[in-house]
Amino acid sequence: MISVTEALQIITAQTKPLPTEEVDLLQSTGRILAQPITADRDFPPFDRATMDGVAIGSRAFGQDVRQFRITDMQPAGHPQKQLTNRGNCIEIMTGAMLPIGADVVIRYEDLTITNGIAYVNLNEVTPYQNVHLQGSDKKAGELLVEAGVKITPAIVAIMASVGMATVPVYRLPKVVVCSTGDELVPVTQQPLPHQIRQSNSYMLLAGLQQECIIADKYHLPDEPEAMAEQMAKMVEEYDVLLFSGAVSKGKFDFLPQVLQQLGMQTLFHSIAQKPGKPLLFGKFNDGALVFGFPGNPVSTWVCYQLYFKAWLYRSLNIKLPLQQAALSKDIKFKPPLTHHVLVRLTNHNGQLIATPVDTSTSGDMVNLMQAEGFISLPTDQEHFAEGSVFDVQLF
Repeated sequence: MISVTEALQIITAQTKPLPTEEVDLLQSTGRILAQPITADRDFPPFDRATMDGVAIGSRAFGQDVRQFRITDMQPAGHPQKQLTNRGNCIEIMTGAMLPIGADVVIRYEDLTITNGIAYVNLNEVTPYQNVHLQGSDKKAGELLVEAGVKITPAIVAIMASVGMATVPVYRLPKVVVCSTGDELVPVTQQPLPHQIRQSNSYMLLAGLQQECIIADKYHLPDEPEAMAEQMAKMVEEYDVLLFSGAVSKGKFDFLPQVLQQLGMQTLFHSIAQKPGKPLLFGKFNDGALVFGFPGNPVSTWVCYQLYFKAWLYRSLNIKLPLQQAALSKDIKFKPPLTHHVLVRLTNHNGQLIATPVDTSTSGDMVNLMQAEGFISLPTDQEHFAEGSVFDVQLF
């Protein structure tokens, strides 16, 4: 039985850089950007009005001119106009180019307009008031977005603004999710008294979708030959195989022996942790990896979050999202195991507070949905005091 730290080291040692691919702009949200984005021109590309109103010259205002004849209109999206007389002004719309000869935009709210004359109801103005100056955000050629970040809708907008119809991203691994056990029936089927519906596999599929991975799904019976026949094809087709169940010491837990018969090298099959002690991890010579999660829902979900995502995020060269939170109450845990505690999070005066979620067993699905993450309590002590601060891995 190895430690959590050793398990993570073994898993992350199996990571390798993923190749890149091009995807359509609207398909890139949530993917990992594979190259930096630079400005193809100044941001903004011209001096632009930030308010609707009139454009004037500040020098005229400084010479006590307070009324200006409206001589033209500068809409957004139209070529730049020119202001030639200090006693005149040009009506201007938000986003429009600032006219040549003007350096101030006066809001309509600060004007009285009568018979084509704009009266300014202000005591002072400053040059470039209500003007977004050319290049004040970024100059042409400057970095806009670093490589290696998860693409958000805001980043999509930036990429659209620089003309990126397609986006270079890291290719996602091809993943299959397999449930095991004769007690499991499809979601659409009414279970008999001795049966339950498949749920862990759907939890894993939903978690993968949050990472933009659309995985395939299989169900394996408790019969070694049938398992081997299906799994032999999976090893050739997928980068990662995620299993839920059949990895413990039960007489029908055939998964480890079938995988070994197919050529899997077992890298570990037990971790000093709760929940998730019998976690299985292995690899095939062609590079396919195997994560065999215990069948209980809490064990499956915690192990997926802690171990599979550690491998995935290292492969994508990004960091897991961690927060720090203080315990809301004392916790005592005696066995020399790493204890993964499900928690709810609240904010108290700027400090995140982690409140343990009471789960009766690692199969407690109902309480699992209340948790927002988990903290991992180390093995070197038995008592963890209220207010102690730990990293929280978010779900």
